[in-house]
Amino acid sequence: MPVTFTFGEMLSARSVIGTTLAELGETHENLWVLTPDIGATLVEFRDKYPDRFVDVGLAEQVCVGIAAGLAYDGNIPVVSGMLPFLSMRALEQIRTDVCYPNLPVKIIGTHGGLVGNGGSTHYAVEDLALMCALTNMTVTSIGDPAMVGEILRQSMSMTGPLYIRLAVGKSDKVLYEPGQHDIRIGKGIVAREGSDVTIFTHGTVVAQALEAAESLAEDGRSVRVVDMFTLKPIDADLVVQCAEETGGRFVVVEDHLAYGGLASRIADVVVDRGIHLTAFERLGIPQVYAGFGGDEELRDKHGYGLTATIAATRRAIAAKP
Repeated sequence: MPVTFTFGEMLSARSVIGTTLAELGETHENLWVLTPDIGATLVEFRDKYPDRFVDVGLAEQVCVGIAAGLAYDGNIPVVSGMLPFLSMRALEQIRTDVCYPNLPVKIIGTHGGLVGNGGSTHYAVEDLALMCALTNMTVTSIGDPAMVGEILRQSMSMTGPLYIRLAVGKSDKVLYEPGQHDIRIGKGIVAREGSDVTIFTHGTVVAQALEAAESLAEDGRSVRVVDMFTLKPIDADLVVQCAEETGGRFVVVEDHLAYGGLASRIADVVVDRGIHLTAFERLGIPQVYAGFGGDEELRDKHGYGLTATIAATRRAIAAKP
């Protein structure tokens, strides 16, 4: 079975953000970039377009409020910061100032999941549940740093708000060859084909899911991996297709609370479409405050690391119809 990803090459998602926004600033004269004092990687845009760059300091609510005002005036604002604070501290402003009037504000940030070793106050682990609950909000979680530029370019024509979740964004694994997949907001990516079971995943743990699939292939198991990088609107047709083609065996692995994120979104599709599943394994953060540690260490500790992913996939494959 051909492997459709390459490990080894590393890329900074933050650098991709900065470069892409600087390029887009040339063709979109109404593009503004705002940050709550997290603008180190935005210097290219700041230096080229200082009149369209705003650093409000450590005030996420203010940053989102200003972005909403700019959008009301016909502009395309991008807010870049740390997601633990953008998703929680500024939630009311996102809901009322941005989503209610359906404004084209893009919220992009780092520290999605148990990354960065900052402790529970600095982990965004409830964010996807919160953002998916908001009317008009499109929600994405990006694992391949090279995808960030394409998502930002597509977002320029969106009429409503967008949430883009990243890991720390300093040194991330490139998962896909350029042009290998048709990357479209609202459509999942079949990162690896397989017929025995489907692993659905997103963001920081896509690479882990692919590694699990490769390990199981050594035992003759055929594991499909779907990078469901758009959680809302979810690619329901792809969920149905995977149920039909992989024996109704699903494993969902995500760097987020086990309930409220991708697993819950897929479960909704299964129920709403009346899909019969043979197995459904849900791996994510339990209802605990995770504590300190490296991201791989914490995934292992809380039951959704590589070993747990392989074990859950084996259980799903062994399930009887």
